[in-house]
Amino acid sequence: MSQKVLLSEKEINIILHRLACQLLENHLDFSNTVLIGIQPRGTYVAERLTKILKEEYKVKHIDLGFLDITFYRDDFRRGDKTLEATETKIDFLVEDKNVVLIDDVLYTGRSINAALTALQSFGRPKDVELLTLIDRRFSRHLPIQPNYRGRQVDAINDEKVKVMWKENDGKDVIYLINK
Repeated sequence: MSQKVLLSEKEINIILHRLACQLLENHLDFSNTVLIGIQPRGTYVAERLTKILKEEYKVKHIDLGFLDITFYRDDFRRGDKTLEATETKIDFLVEDKNVVLIDDVLYTGRSINAALTALQSFGRPKDVELLTLIDRRFSRHLPIQPNYRGRQVDAINDEKVKVMWKENDGKDVIYLINK
């Protein structure tokens, strides 16, 4: 097994700032826009973006939520591993709002499909966009594409993208791993 660094901490930071600027350009003051990180790993991206928007671009108020999709996945009963749900925390209305779903890696599209289904429990958004840090474009099972993408990666066969965050893993780095 070998691993190659796809993005260093500095590169991740640059990409997060670019994504924050793109969000700001399209949503201005976020008065009708909410950010929702997909549990578990999309929450790190969502929190970082919210921090950048508030601290560096002086956006006064951003509704940030976290969505657990565990039991909405089409494969949640297929494995032998016992699944543990995380907490959904959406303490605002999504009805008629612009929702930006945020995840770290877009792979098959099944997680996003589950997130769209889970989101319906909270109302009917005006618009839903997808922001992903890494887009594995050749691995899609469903016709789902991001509106905002940090980096497009052409990982094939048994290659895996591993995203590590300071908050969870002690450092910010993204690897491409060959099995």
